[in-house]
Amino acid sequence: MDEKEKIKERNEIFSRTLKTGSRTYFFDARETRAGDYYLTITESKKNFTETGEITYKKHKIYLYKEDFYKFQNILNDMIKFIINEKGREVISERHQKDFKNHTTFNQEMKNFQKKTSEEKKFTNINFEDI
Repeated sequence: MDEKEKIKERNEIFSRTLKTGSRTYFFDARETRAGDYYLTITESKKNFTETGEITYKKHKIYLYKEDFYKFQNILNDMIKFIINEKGREVISERHQKDFKNHTTFNQEMKNFQKKTSEEKKFTNINFEDI
């Protein structure tokens, strides 16, 4: 094992991955030379060149322990603000051909349940019973 591999092995402590459409987010706890931990958040986005070749564009944030609580507080505030202002529905999904928002889905479920319960009200009659 060469020196770079040893450093990389020591440096990576814990990882989680979040895949969402064309983006993947990597959350990695890493170790400093002094033995302390920090967090890297990497966004990797799939792109296509003019020739159709797949490339990945990456952006990385390094977050150190002394900033965790401030970062977390601001992130929570921003998430609350966005949800309060625009709700949980992702507006860009409306442009997808198979999009059904929560209201449409809930109404379809109610209609289906109503239809199913109405069908249960009828009694099966065989011609032999008549």
